[in-house]
Amino acid sequence: MRSPDAYTRTALQNAASVASLLLTTDALVSDMPAEKDEAPHAHAH
Repeated sequence: MRSPDAYTRTALQNAASVASLLLTTDALVSDMPAEKDEAPHAHAH
């Protein structure tokens, strides 16, 4: 039988692992910058 401290330690380790994974995933996923629409090269004279 495991002690309650062992369960608490395992839960904290798992929580830290999940938090680390979420932070890493959030850092890897980024928004692509929107392309700027360039004005047509028409010359109004």
